Amino acid sequence: MASSSASALGGETFSAPAPVAWGWLLSAIGALAVVLTLLSQWYGFERDELYFRVLRPAWGYVDQPPLTPLLAHLAAQVSPDPWVQRIPATLSAMLSVLVVVLITRELGGGRTAQGLCAWSYAFAATPLLMGHVMLTTSVDLVVWPLVCLFVIRVVRRDRPRWWLAVGLTVGLSTYNKLLVTLLLVALAAGLLIVGPRRALWTGWLALAAAVALVIALPNLLYQATHSWPQLTMSRALSENNAGSVRAVMWPYLFLLLGPPLVPIWVAGLVAPWRRRELAWRALRFLPVAFVVLLAETFVGGGQLYYPFGLLAVVYAVGCVPTAEFLARSRVWSRLTVCGVALNAAICAVIGLPLVPLSALADTPVPAINQAAQDQVGWPDYVAQVAAVYRSIPPEELARTVIITSNYGEAGAIYRYGPALGLPTPYSGQNQLYYERRPPEATTTVVLIGGAVDGAGDHFASCAIADRLHNRYGVDNEEEDEPVAICREPAQSWSVLWPMFQHYD
Repeated sequence: MASSSASALGGETFSAPAPVAWGWLLSAIGALAVVLTLLSQWYGFERDELYFRVLRPAWGYVDQPPLTPLLAHLAAQVSPDPWVQRIPATLSAMLSVLVVVLITRELGGGRTAQGLCAWSYAFAATPLLMGHVMLTTSVDLVVWPLVCLFVIRVVRRDRPRWWLAVGLTVGLSTYNKLLVTLLLVALAAGLLIVGPRRALWTGWLALAAAVALVIALPNLLYQATHSWPQLTMSRALSENNAGSVRAVMWPYLFLLLGPPLVPIWVAGLVAPWRRRELAWRALRFLPVAFVVLLAETFVGGGQLYYPFGLLAVVYAVGCVPTAEFLARSRVWSRLTVCGVALNAAICAVIGLPLVPLSALADTPVPAINQAAQDQVGWPDYVAQVAAVYRSIPPEELARTVIITSNYGEAGAIYRYGPALGLPTPYSGQNQLYYERRPPEATTTVVLIGGAVDGAGDHFASCAIADRLHNRYGVDNEEEDEPVAICREPAQSWSVLWPMFQHYD
């Protein structure tokens, strides 16, 4: 249990944080590290991972800040295989376990609460999924809970200096994603609506904002000097995803950690309102912030996973009252252990490459986990493109280029194409549109994917030569997409190339 008398706010004494349950914490982190490392090479690259490898190091891109592509670029210099690129994702998942357990500990959660938090969170759905593939969201596994931990310390300990840690974390996180602003708006709204508002009226917060701004300045300057491309990208995501996100986000909340763990994060939402201690009443801004974040996700219509960072924090809070309840009931303790184990097993099967590729298409995993389907078939697809490319007469190849409809296809050809004699591809999606465009002398195009539709209007001839199929029968975004040969563009490439541009 926690010791007494640490700090005071409003004249009431708080309990000191409980000792860290290092045994539970390190064993959970170690087990997670072993599982993610052993499975990091299975299946193949996810489409975003292939894209990141293509991008040259820069201060920013139209669709994201520089950090994750830089890590992918460095990994590609070490090894052509996925496991190196996924090391930062594994480390992010491990660190996120530490942070959420520290939140549980901050609220007085003892060994049982911390052990419950460590093991149940480490093997929940989103930490496993984002810890396996290297996405921008992988780094956010750490960033969002860490920001919340520091804000909790500001409020609970009445130590406004922790705002500096918030500013430092936010500033650095802008090099990964700018979405941390959604979290900041939600937290500020929660504090303004239910308090403690005095946490906001301090010079330390202004100083923290200045620290964040100075650290983020190079990234922000890139955005400002490139017409704020992230805003353009956000609008494109909203236009493409808003309908499905608004319909699916509510049931999806129950899947972010796994259905058996829902009662725990519900307890985290309820406990600050039911408990009379100031230490708990001071946390009422968290449930309100969570509601605000859900509203931001619904209105913006960006991605389904946006609420996860704050959900993880609410879950860590809920582990404290849950552990206290379990201490009074052996039956519920055993049922909880079974529920956590069952959730971990199901989440591992869905989120990790445990199902053999030969059997994957016959399971519901690809339909549930898009990252699983997006890791399948890339070498097969590139081999098919190579066969079409080689069918073009040799005298024509000097004026032939490959144009893909999306960055996954382009990244796959970058990775697997050179061994098959393929040239560097072009793509009009996101940052790749600006990287390079076909030379004016181009007369023949091997065109892949959705861009084939309507291509006949811009070329003298356009014939489908093949359709993409992977040997495992997994139905993903590339399956059955056309590969066409188009000849004699009707316009110059300076006019034609902008028609291939798209953000999504």
